[in-house]
Amino acid sequence: MQTSKITRIAVIVLVLLFLVLSVISCSTHTHTAAPASTGKKIPPGQAKKASGSKSAKAYAPGQQKKR
Repeated sequence: MQTSKITRIAVIVLVLLFLVLSVISCSTHTHTAAPASTGKKIPPGQAKKASGSKSAKAYAPGQQKKR
């Protein structure tokens, strides 16, 4: 009778331990949207707006002097 009582308690403790460890080890991952592709250039007018300058000429590749 004693061994079955000890066995029952051991099984209950192991099941509870398994459940507790399962819940503790759960993790969630949240994925955010990736920012716009950094390799892609923005249009000269948008670059002008972002920098606050008066002319977009400095940001247009066709308007830049070759060195």
